[in-house]
Amino acid sequence: MALTQQEKQELMAEYQVHETDTGSADLQVAMLTKRINQLTQHLKANQKDHSSRRGLLKMIGRRKRLLSFIQSKDPSRYQSLIGRLGIRR
Repeated sequence: MALTQQEKQELMAEYQVHETDTGSADLQVAMLTKRINQLTQHLKANQKDHSSRRGLLKMIGRRKRLLSFIQSKDPSRYQSLIGRLGIRR
């Protein structure tokens, strides 16, 4: 269920803040969103997988904290990020 190296590279190319960025909050949110979407599809097919559901909830909480951090630092960057990711409509 983890992201492949190629998927990570594609996300880095799209959401990097600067050229050598590998861990900014924007990039972390993008990677978490990709993993959350994958895990959501998994849980639709495997409804009784409670340990994966717990992991999903932890990822959602981490993404929520990162998004609130971004929003407190730069609201315009927050708005553009959630628009690009298609979350919190």
